[in-house]
Amino acid sequence: MARASEPLPVKLVMPMLAVEPGLFDEAEARLAVELGEVDYRSARLPFTYTHYYEPEFGPGLQRQFIAFQRLIDPGALAEIKTMTNALEDAWSLEGKRRINLDPGYLDGGKLVLATTKNYSHRIYLGDGIYAEVTLIYRNKGYVALPWTYPDYATEAYQQILRQVRALYLSQLRALGQPPSLSRR
Repeated sequence: MARASEPLPVKLVMPMLAVEPGLFDEAEARLAVELGEVDYRSARLPFTYTHYYEPEFGPGLQRQFIAFQRLIDPGALAEIKTMTNALEDAWSLEGKRRINLDPGYLDGGKLVLATTKNYSHRIYLGDGIYAEVTLIYRNKGYVALPWTYPDYATEAYQQILRQVRALYLSQLRALGQPPSLSRR
């Protein structure tokens, strides 16, 4: 019989979506207070993959990724998503969000994102929060799944995620942890 064991810590990532450039900096500063020091920050990329968010945010959306130095227990994802939802609400104006915060984590073999929307491929975590494996890491690169959002399947996003993954694996090595599922 297999025994339950503690998971390896994972790398917390925070894809952010906004129109106003100052909100990225404000959100990063607040998230650093809540979640610890940021050790990775991507460039801001135009978000042109869907018009879904335009009625709420307006045109000119940009995406930026940040990642946090402190590794987390993957079981903390629902609590983190609940906190980011509260921040989104606090920054809203007239019932419309001004920033979208999508916490997730990387381990050696996958990118997992938190969401409040249920669907057939999502797993309930608790407190109204679900998790989705958005990408898997195989053969030295990320592989999109049938439900992967189109932007996450792009080379630009995958390059960012490979950089974050390299930081994560370096952190695991420094902790003396073997990076499981990381050599495929």
